[in-house]
Order: sequence, then C-alpha cells, then structure tokens
Amino acid sequence: MSLKPENSWISEKLQAHHLERLAVVYVRQSTLQQVLDHQESTRIQYGLVDRAQALGWKPERVLTIDEDLGKSGSSAEGRLGFQRLVTEVGLNHVGLILGVEMSRLARCSKDWHQLLEICALFGTLIADLDGIYDPSQYNDRLLLGLKGTMSEAELHILKQRMVQGKHNKAKRGELGFSAPIGYVRRPSGEIRFDPDEQAQQVVKLVFRKFEELGTLNAVLRYLVGNHIQVGVRVLSGLNKGDLEWRRPNRPTLQNLLKSPVYAGAYAYGRKQTDARKKKVGHPHSGLVVKPLEEWLVLIKDHHPAYISWAQYQQHLDQLKSNRAHADERGHARSGVALLSGLLVCSRCGARMTVRYHRGKASHHYVCCREMADYGGALCQQLAGACLDESVTEQVLRALEPAALELSLATATHIEQDRSALDELWRQRLERASFESARSGRHYHLVEPENRLVARQLAQEWENALQAEQQLKEEYERFSHEQPKQLTDEEKQEIRQLAESLPALWLAETTTHAERKELVRQVIQTITVDVEGESEQIRVSIEWNGGFVEQVSVIRPVAKWAQLSNYPQLCQRLEQMAEAKLTTDEMIELLHQEGFYPPKRRKTFNREILRSLMRRLGLGTRYSPKSRKALDRHEWWLPDLAITLEMPEVTLYNWVQRGWVNARQLPEPPKHWVVWADESELERLRAHRKRPAGEVLRLHWNEGTSDITIPPEVP
Repeated sequence: MSLKPENSWISEKLQAHHLERLAVVYVRQSTLQQVLDHQESTRIQYGLVDRAQALGWKPERVLTIDEDLGKSGSSAEGRLGFQRLVTEVGLNHVGLILGVEMSRLARCSKDWHQLLEICALFGTLIADLDGIYDPSQYNDRLLLGLKGTMSEAELHILKQRMVQGKHNKAKRGELGFSAPIGYVRRPSGEIRFDPDEQAQQVVKLVFRKFEELGTLNAVLRYLVGNHIQVGVRVLSGLNKGDLEWRRPNRPTLQNLLKSPVYAGAYAYGRKQTDARKKKVGHPHSGLVVKPLEEWLVLIKDHHPAYISWAQYQQHLDQLKSNRAHADERGHARSGVALLSGLLVCSRCGARMTVRYHRGKASHHYVCCREMADYGGALCQQLAGACLDESVTEQVLRALEPAALELSLATATHIEQDRSALDELWRQRLERASFESARSGRHYHLVEPENRLVARQLAQEWENALQAEQQLKEEYERFSHEQPKQLTDEEKQEIRQLAESLPALWLAETTTHAERKELVRQVIQTITVDVEGESEQIRVSIEWNGGFVEQVSVIRPVAKWAQLSNYPQLCQRLEQMAEAKLTTDEMIELLHQEGFYPPKRRKTFNREILRSLMRRLGLGTRYSPKSRKALDRHEWWLPDLAITLEMPEVTLYNWVQRGWVNARQLPEPPKHWVVWADESELERLRAHRKRPAGEVLRLHWNEGTSDITIPPEVP
C-alpha cells in the first residue's frame, strides 16, 4: 500500500482551531498473529504520525493510541484504546483522527456511528489515505457512513467464508477436536481407543456402574471409595500426549456421560451461541446446549465406540429423570415416601408431590397443579402410608417367583464387580512395576563417577520401589477383604435373603432409598384417582414392560359420612340393634361383612362401635324419660358432641376446663348436662375451627369472659 503525496492531504476543511487541539493516530490490528506477520501494515499506521506533522501539528501535539493491537474491531467492548479515543473527542481535545482506513477504527455500525455523532458535535475531523472528512457535512457524513457499512460487511463476509468452510469440513467428519478421555488422535486425524488398557478399563467401568447405580453421584462415590483414578492425556505443554492419573470429579464424569463421542458418533453444533445469553465482556459466552434434532452434524459409527447409541440415549434420559423437576421422577431420596416421583394424578396428568407432617414421620401425596397454575383447588390428596403399604404388597408378590433368579443374579453381579476391581488393581501393579524397573535401568546406565546425577536417579528409583511395595500391600488387603469368588457361606446368605424378600424389605439395614430403587426397577408409573371425598382410591400400576394392573386401596377419612358404605353400615347397625346383639357379636359380624371405621383401623372395637351407636341413636343409655328432665337448650354431653361433629372426649375436655356452661347430675351415674342455645352452638362450631393461641370468649348466663386457648387443646 502506498501513501499519497503530502499535498493531497491539504484540505480547506482543516482550520486553525483544529491545529490547536490534538491529532490522534489510531493503530489497531485484529489479532496477535497479524501483529507478528503483517508488520508492514503496522508500520504504515505508525507512519501517520509524520502525516499529522506535515499538516501542521507539532510532534508533542500528536497522540498515538495503540492499546488495541491484537484486538478485533467487531465491538467496542474490551477495546480500551477506542474507548480512550471516544473520551478524548468528547472532552473536545481532538482536532483530527487519523487512520489507514475506516475498518481500523471500527467494524461495527453502532460504534462507528457513535464516533461520527461525537465528532460532528465537537467539530473533529477524520482522515484516512483517501482524504480528510468533516462528519458535520452531509456529503462527508454520507461517504463515511458508506465506508463504515462496507467495513462491517467485509467482516461479515470474511467470517461467513470461514464458518462455511468449517461447516463443510465438519459435514465430512474431518473438523478436528480434542480427543476425550479414553481416546487418542493419530497423526492422520483418526480417533482410536487409548492404547493404555487401564485407561480403557476405567472408562468402561464408569459406564457400567452408571447403568447399575443410576446416578452420577453414586458413580463418583464408588470411584472414590475404591481409589480409582481417571487417565487423562495432557493436551498442551511440555508433557503433551502423556497419560496422567487424576482424581475423578463430577464435571469430568458428567462430560463423559453426555458426550456422543463414546457412542462412536461425530457431532458438531451440540452447543450453539445464543446472543440473548451473552455476557458483557465475555465474547465466548452464550453457548446453549441444543436438542439432538438441532445439531448441525451427526455422523454415527465414525470411530470405535465404548457404548451403543441406544445406551447413550438411555444415559441422557436417566440424567434428565434424576433432576428434581416437577415433570421428572427424580432420584430416589432418603424420605419415607416410598412412591415419590412415581405417582401421577388421573385428573390433570401432573406428577404428584409429597408433603411431610410431624417432622418426617407422616406424609401425604398431593396434586397441586390446578391450584399453583390456575388458582383453583387441590386436584386430590391422600395419606401416603396406606398407598405405600398396598404397592409394597404388590411389588413383593411380583418378585416372589423370581427369588431364586435374583439370588443367582446378585451373586454373579458381585463376583463380576470384584473381578473388574481386581483387574484394575493388577493393572496398577503392572504400571508400578514398570516405573520401578525403568528407574532402575536409568540408574544403571549412568556413569558411576557422575555422582551428581547418580544420587538423583537413586532417589527416584527408591521412591518408585516404595510406591510399588505400598501398592502391593494395599492390593493384599483388598484381596483379603473382597476375594474374587464368593464363599459358600456368602452365597447361602444371599440365597436366604432372596428367599425372604419381606424380611429383607423390613430389615433395619435396608434404607428408604434402597426400597424406592427396588420399586422403580419394576414399576414405571402409578396413576391415582380418589373417588370424591370417600375412602376409595382407584390405583393403576404400570409395570416395567407395559403391563397395567388395577388395584383398589382404602384410605383413612375424617368423618363417618365420607365412607362409601356408610348408608349400608347404618342400616346394618339398625338391624343388629333390633336383634339385640351384644357389642362383641356386632363387631364380629361387621368384620366378616367387610365394614371398617373411617380412620382405617383393621376392624371395630367396643369404643368405636358404641360411639357410632350413640351417634345414630341406637341402644342409647339415655331413656326418653330422662331426656324430658332436661331444661330448655340443655343437652346430654354425647348428644351435643354428635351435633357439633366432634369427639366426645374433646367436649368433655372443654367441660373440665370450664369452657362451656355445664352441670353434672348428682345421682349416679352423674351424667353431664351442657347448656347451648342456637348462638352458643354457632360459637362452639366456630371455636372448633380456631387455631391454638386465639382468645375464646365464653357466654354465660351471668355475662362473658375471655380465655386464651393453649396449644395442646384438641
């Protein structure tokens, strides 16, 4: 590029007040490679200092800004030199800006036009190799705008050419990438298994244990617990290509499980840039993982694979389902709710959640999608214990025929797992033996007189021998604690446990998480439908394999009237009362005919039956004559408890505390009589709904009094 003669720079636009201010020479190259390889362009830009002096500026009044060497002009972010230039212009310190071409100043229309606006406002001129321009004049402003647009378009064209070439190379599967753990890249560009057997064995073990344990954290704990390290090839530096053994960590395992490379697939475009998620000052941010159908390139069977494509997709699905998300099952946790993540509401199709009460001793399954999303009521809720017990019975019954096969499979699995660990130990021993032998050869090759080197090599040999000896001792302890083959006693114990699944299920050593994992191995989903407010629950169990089983479950309810067979129960009790059966005879018949109380007890007892008989007015101990002895608005205590729909013992507790107006008859059996008119009945009903700690106002014949309800009041 040649510069024009000096007289071509002389312009009538250049005035005396411009010479009173600074002349700024802006120097920029896009990359550090250009700074090193294209030094002639840099010299031309620095040569603009002489042009400024030829136009009349003194050397001390010429400012060179070169902080942006090696930085792209596509944005003003990170370009401290350009920001300094704009600041100087805004302070009215600059009379002329010199650059070889407009692309040196900016390749972004937003930054370019911002500079033009400021220059026009403060009367600053802009000069390139073609001449001097005044941004405040229409023609010059139009020409500068056109040059800025062409500069931005040029950058876009160059970028588009490179991106298209990159895409075309990726479509052929030839675009290189760093070989992940367990692979190496040959000089020809091919991806092959790592030649180190131990490195391959660890990768295979990670995939196998993930399929067995189901979670990434469980795999990590397994590797750490067995002192297994991951072989990583160094990608850069003096030791590039060497195999280093590092501690396993969560990001490494996560990348290993999510990478399609291990399924033998070449993938390009898994992560794409989303401009909305870019962070200011981070040009490489904004990467978003795209779904499979939006990948730019996917070539299967591109190189040797550790797992199949179907296994890779199963691993992704498992990782997704392990998330604590409303639409996913999530991982089995330590809570007592056996069916968390498996229950589906039959009304809205949403997954039901768990609510714990009294710490974590009691739980309910709730569907609150309608309430959370639309402000409605709860779809349905039910106590969890009854449903857990019913599903447990179904699972144990389903697994009972396979008890022997389970015991054999368990024994085989344990032996295979120990054999794999033993193979890793032997490989570690073989590596340690090789290192010590190599250190010994290095020591014997040194000249004996060269003691400076011999002492260092002797120390390295000694360290290698000590590491080998320590590893052998650790292997002996491992072999003693976990022999490759199970003993006959261990096999018999496994067989006995499998034959008694209920005992194993109820054992204290069996955790809640293990029970949940067992249920998830055989059940896919459970659809629940509570019949209104009744105790009846229709349960649809979808077993793994597609078979669907319908089960009916009884849940506890609060009131007698909620029972679906309550009318039949009342009718049957009337018949028994007419037959003058004893309480024990009634209980036996009710049990035989399948009746049950609302609190989900297995059968009636005397207290429950007598309470219900009094509620229904059957076989009451209060004769009509005694009822006539009551004054107006007076009630027998049991009759008032039935009217208020509350337990008799609770009302009696109120009497003892003096919270109701009551009197006790002097003659045996000294029954209690409670006074309550219509207003008093309404007050007592409202009092039943009040939480503990509120003030209770009692209405007596003589007046009123306030009492605070303590927390222990039922």
